[in-house]
Amino acid sequence: MKTNTVAKLLGFFISWRLLLFAFLGFSVYLPLQRDLLGGGMGNYVKSPYFWAWANFDGEHYVSIAQRGYGHGEEAFFPLYPLLIRIFSWPFGLSLLSTTAVGLVLSNLLFIIAVYGLYKLVRVDYSEEIARATILLLLLFPTSFYFGSVYTESLFLALTVWSFYFARTKKWSYAVVLATLSTATRFVGIFLLPAFIAEMVGWEKLKDVLRRPLKGHVLRLATLLSIPFGLAAYMYYLKASTGDSLAFFHSLSSFFGEQRSQTPIILPQVFYRYFFKILPSLTYSYLPVVFATFLELTTAILFTVLSVSAFVKTRLSYALYLAGGFLIPTFSGSFSSLPRYAVVLFPGFLLMSIYFLKLKYSIKLILLSILFILLGIATAFFIRGYWVA
Repeated sequence: MKTNTVAKLLGFFISWRLLLFAFLGFSVYLPLQRDLLGGGMGNYVKSPYFWAWANFDGEHYVSIAQRGYGHGEEAFFPLYPLLIRIFSWPFGLSLLSTTAVGLVLSNLLFIIAVYGLYKLVRVDYSEEIARATILLLLLFPTSFYFGSVYTESLFLALTVWSFYFARTKKWSYAVVLATLSTATRFVGIFLLPAFIAEMVGWEKLKDVLRRPLKGHVLRLATLLSIPFGLAAYMYYLKASTGDSLAFFHSLSSFFGEQRSQTPIILPQVFYRYFFKILPSLTYSYLPVVFATFLELTTAILFTVLSVSAFVKTRLSYALYLAGGFLIPTFSGSFSSLPRYAVVLFPGFLLMSIYFLKLKYSIKLILLSILFILLGIATAFFIRGYWVA
């Protein structure tokens, strides 16, 4: 990669990071919610520019890194807090050191992810599309999670680089990174069908299903190790809690009763939003209204993208995008979907393709809308309001 391209990518990251700090500065005009603030109320008030990026789930990842899993925290997969613990060990695993290490890790991993995303897109597409993909990712309303004590940066880095190695036929690297992704998030398992499609192609895949082709069987077998990260975590949960699915069963402890324990199909979730949730909203309370409409808009957008991906992109990208989008919706809610969707890079690739076909004036309007939504979402998150 040319030096000037690397510099531009770093410039994108630095500009984005400074923009988030600017949003933090303006967020002081919002009333402060006192629960689930990074570092606790006392630390947050003293240094919000530091502790605000560990709000909500960030507190749990820091706690797991310090003391291991507490009651009900099994919903948080282990690789990210394990990395925080490893790199915090020389500093004594204090609240300050683990939070600082988490922030450094997230931001460094995001740089690595952006670099990998650029290289991956450039395998098949133009420089213009690669840069537009990154721009849309940075301006997406929940991109601030990449700079917070959350798993978004780690998971995106693992998935884009695993796809890059798969696209360049370096399968050993691809499988190792994909396996690590399943120890970071459940949806990492969708790299398995994606890589099967990538390895043999759609036409050959149909032949393999009918009659295994020589030379493919052994390579396909290596992909079966991808779910090992998830399997290892499930084994740990079985040994420690007696429930290998505790990561799923504990969701209601953190996300409320809107999470169904039985699968609900996508049309039912849309019906629930349009005919039950939206009519019952208290429209005078902006944070909930904003979060609800952001969830619904994200769901509509990624439904369209997931369908069009099977026509516009590689089959492997389409399978990963569709699987990563649909799994959270089976809970019967779009809650947290704007955060789950931000790591589904094929969606942003598709968005960039459509975006570049628009008139210049329309592009400016859309970028302005994304800028405003990112500012509002970041401000709400920083001040302790639920966003995703």
